[in-house]
Amino acid sequence: MNQPVFEREPSDPKRKHINPLLKLALELGPLMVFFFANARGEALAERWTFLAQLGEPIFIATGLFMLATVIALTTSWLLTRTLPIMPLISGVVVLVFGGLTLWLHDELFIKLKPTIINTLFGSILLGGLLFGKSLLGYVFDSAFQLNAEGWKKLTFRWGLFFFFLAVLNEYVWRNYSLDTWVAFKVWGTMPITLLFTFSQMPLIMRHTLPQEEEKTSS
Repeated sequence: MNQPVFEREPSDPKRKHINPLLKLALELGPLMVFFFANARGEALAERWTFLAQLGEPIFIATGLFMLATVIALTTSWLLTRTLPIMPLISGVVVLVFGGLTLWLHDELFIKLKPTIINTLFGSILLGGLLFGKSLLGYVFDSAFQLNAEGWKKLTFRWGLFFFFLAVLNEYVWRNYSLDTWVAFKVWGTMPITLLFTFSQMPLIMRHTLPQEEEKTSS
């Protein structure tokens, strides 16, 4: 049977896993590149003159963000020979809106990217529940082993949280400066997400599969 292009379902024993820390680095790495490049765009342009052709730091950051995203997805493919669904969706939006940002030289498109991505994720998670699919398992299966009810509840909560992040991004970029938005994108959104994740630990603990059941199911 041919190897599937997209990652297998969490319950599939043939699903390949990446080290959780490496997976986190692949997902957050492009975002850190974006923040650093925006903060140090002028210095980067002086050191590598070809970057100066992109324009202001926000455009340099956008170009490097796109490159880092492609590298992260390529690395995931090389390690597992499959593409992770959620990062792939995010990557497509990054490339489309990043490309529009560079082509039209309008920072609006890169500002809209988090809104679009979070709205998509929220819609996918809640839409999946309508068809009986708890899609969050694709993201957290290497970290948690939950029963069906646990995945369903956690998926619902994360779906709502993604919509919250979309609204929050709209508020910040419309009411604050570009540099404030970039800083909040990294140093605001990440702590909020971590706080929300930790707040779900009671639910996770209640629905974690016993060790024996986990081994049997695998």
